[in-house]
Amino acid sequence: MSDEIVRRNPAGLHLPPGYHHVTVVAAGRTAYLAGQCPLDEDGNLVGPGNYAAQADQVAVNAMIALDAVGATPGRVVRAVIYVVSEAREDLSLVWEVFTGSMLGPAFTSASTLLGVSRLGFDGQLVELDLTVALPDRAP
Repeated sequence: MSDEIVRRNPAGLHLPPGYHHVTVVAAGRTAYLAGQCPLDEDGNLVGPGNYAAQADQVAVNAMIALDAVGATPGRVVRAVIYVVSEAREDLSLVWEVFTGSMLGPAFTSASTLLGVSRLGFDGQLVELDLTVALPDRAP
């Protein structure tokens, strides 16, 4: 990747586990993906009660959304992960599923992992919000 996307960990901040504190993007086209949910193509919830299964479906959906704008996970410049739990183990599991998936390179940029009390769909445990620096060509 050229210097149009630069990721940094400034001195004086803790060393993060895989992501960067700061992502700088040269001016250009940007896509803001709606929060990707663990729903299949027909709108059915995948993996009720199962964090890993829901994270897998969210990763699949995010890849489809990225492809629709002509981007790859390496073009993600900000990721926000929402997990319905206050247990560190649940949040860590979702992080591990995402970073170990085909979407993994998306999480080297500025990333936030949040435990929340509720998401939009009944039974939904995971959601992912992505901001993407698009390549110069139009999708």
